[in-house]
Amino acid sequence: MADNPNPAMEEAAAVPAKKKGVKRRAFLIGGVAVVGAGLFGIKLADSNAAKKAVELTTSKGEYNFATWLKIAEDDQITIYSPHTDIGQGSNTGLAQMLAEELDAAWDKVKLVSAPAEPAFANTGLGRGFLAEMTGQPGIIEGIPQSFLSFIARSMNLQITGGSTALRFTGQKTFQMVGAATRAALVEVAAKRLGVPGTELATADSKVIHAKSGKTLRYGELAAEAATLSLDSNPKLKNPKDYKIMRQSMPRLDLPAKVDGSAQYGMDFKVPDMRVATIMAAPVRGGKLTSVDPAPAMAVKGVEKVVKLDNAVAVIAKGYWPALNGLRSLSPQFSDGGNAGFSTASIFKAYDDLIAKGEPDGEAGEGEVQAALGANPIQAKYQVPFLHHAMMEPFALTAHHKDGKLDIWGGMQDPLATKMLAVEVSGLDADNVTFHPMLIGGSFGRRLPMYMEIVEQVTQLAMQLPYPVKLIWSREEEVQQGAYRPQSAAILKGALGKDGKIAAYLNDYAQTESAESETTFIYDLPVVARRHYEYASNQQSGAWRSVNSTQQGFYNESFMDELAHAAKADPVEFRRRHLKPGSRHLNVLDEVAKRSGWGTPTPEGVARGVAIIESFKTIVAHVIEASIKEDGSPKVLKVTTVVDAGSIVNPDGAAAQIEGGTIMGLSSAIGEAITLDKGAVQQSNLTDYPILKLADAPPVHDIHFIESGAPMGGIGEPGVPPAAPALANALFALTGKRIRSLPLLTQAKV
Repeated sequence: MADNPNPAMEEAAAVPAKKKGVKRRAFLIGGVAVVGAGLFGIKLADSNAAKKAVELTTSKGEYNFATWLKIAEDDQITIYSPHTDIGQGSNTGLAQMLAEELDAAWDKVKLVSAPAEPAFANTGLGRGFLAEMTGQPGIIEGIPQSFLSFIARSMNLQITGGSTALRFTGQKTFQMVGAATRAALVEVAAKRLGVPGTELATADSKVIHAKSGKTLRYGELAAEAATLSLDSNPKLKNPKDYKIMRQSMPRLDLPAKVDGSAQYGMDFKVPDMRVATIMAAPVRGGKLTSVDPAPAMAVKGVEKVVKLDNAVAVIAKGYWPALNGLRSLSPQFSDGGNAGFSTASIFKAYDDLIAKGEPDGEAGEGEVQAALGANPIQAKYQVPFLHHAMMEPFALTAHHKDGKLDIWGGMQDPLATKMLAVEVSGLDADNVTFHPMLIGGSFGRRLPMYMEIVEQVTQLAMQLPYPVKLIWSREEEVQQGAYRPQSAAILKGALGKDGKIAAYLNDYAQTESAESETTFIYDLPVVARRHYEYASNQQSGAWRSVNSTQQGFYNESFMDELAHAAKADPVEFRRRHLKPGSRHLNVLDEVAKRSGWGTPTPEGVARGVAIIESFKTIVAHVIEASIKEDGSPKVLKVTTVVDAGSIVNPDGAAAQIEGGTIMGLSSAIGEAITLDKGAVQQSNLTDYPILKLADAPPVHDIHFIESGAPMGGIGEPGVPPAAPALANALFALTGKRIRSLPLLTQAKV
């Protein structure tokens, strides 16, 4: 059985307030808005948005095509991306997809961030989400573009997350825009040359007539082509004709990052700018009750102490005086009645909920309790809150002057950030501008509905006569996170006489259901997953691969336990429960072959396997591990096989799988956010340890399968199999089953 009704939902931030993402009802509301607006109103709004896009992007000698593309008379091609650069490289992939269909000269292509304005709301993203949520891609493809554009603008949809950039925006929008623009350029060229369009070819930003030897540059055709109506369903290239896609093109963002000219939010400066830093209530949910500003005001360079509802901020002429001023204060905070929360109390609550047996939601097939029998195989698993631990702490700059507010910084949803600032400031949307910048790490953390800093910097700017950059200290950033939920599960299974799983039950407790991100890949006669909801005072948010990490650890660890009970090889046992001829079986067989599964390993080394589908991509890891002298694990080699349907940029995809795997290993080995008396106990990277370079796997062999399946995501699916593959390797090596993470908090293996 396989199900995945809506991957990436927790990462889809479509509204500015503290809401949970693009839910079904949000799309229904959008649909009602469409009906209410009427056909004429929708088309008029779409036309006005297109005019606004031209106004925002073009100057003399430049011509806009379908919002996302600009061609200049000198043949320069500019692509406007609605996705933020977080270092993931997907913007290069997007440029490849559009440039391929356009037949553009790659050395003339540049990509920039789209303005954070409704005219640049991401219609392709909306189309992709709708297709996955409804399970009716054919119907969704038939919805007129103007309808979806209206919905996307209504929902401020400009998110980067959910591994959606290439598979949604790239396929649904950028390839279409490239192909349709190329067709318009050919039409104009045919008219000018007086020949049939069928006699023309395109290459390197030129239209070529081979019979006469004449060529016309895109730049000299652009003005007239921009006046034509573009085909909404153009013919795309056959992949065998690709010259740019499926090639490891150099990333467009790297030169500026290497030479230092790239600007992050932390780098940004404007004249007369002040710097602020902040401390919020250590117990989330608490309020600021009192603070004496005098000690901070005595610090040289400090200019102001600002009291907010649940925090105190210090403003100074630089970050260090602001930080020293803040540290000199003794603010008093209430605990909001949340002092009873601790890591232990949350796990106890989970146990009690599961024991009570009254789930909030259930999915699966068959009558599981009867099929489990009286003595099922049972195991309890636990994972902690996880922090995003991005390298660049929050830094947003804001300036309110003459009734206008400007904000600069790196965010995963620039348009929703702008609209949140509109809400907090009380200004009209036309008077608020968000300027997107590069992001120094995120992994789901920089979504506006999970980030208090947007409201904080807006509140500060509205009461200050000068620009202010608000920087969160590393301590603030660690202790005020939007964490991956602490979670626990009790799994039960029964084996039939044939050695196959007869019944499987996953009872799990955490803040929210994991069903929308979790794909259960095994074909079982009876299976159920039941969610028990419990909320602490902590804010949970999207963490790279969202709930696939918890569920992946539970399911793939328990599959090994069932294999052991069945006295079966872990790979062979999984094979029994995967459909013959399936992509999952193909990936498993390939990773077994490439890793040398079943062949002898050196003394003190063992292998573990895990295979997980997330974001429509199947990833299998085989990890070879040993034990260091201090008893901690050492990963020696990772063999990975990936079926994402197709790959746009192989080097970029491999980098994402490598990064995801290391992040998965890091979280499994040492990362944990723990609570005591309602407050986070960790405060910096000293007590929230990230995997060091010396402990990263020295060998990572990655292989991609071009299966021809619909394109899946690539930024997140490398994460989930890492923890269970490592845990399974350690069991094979030591005989000790790992059921609680992180490894370093347990007795040495």
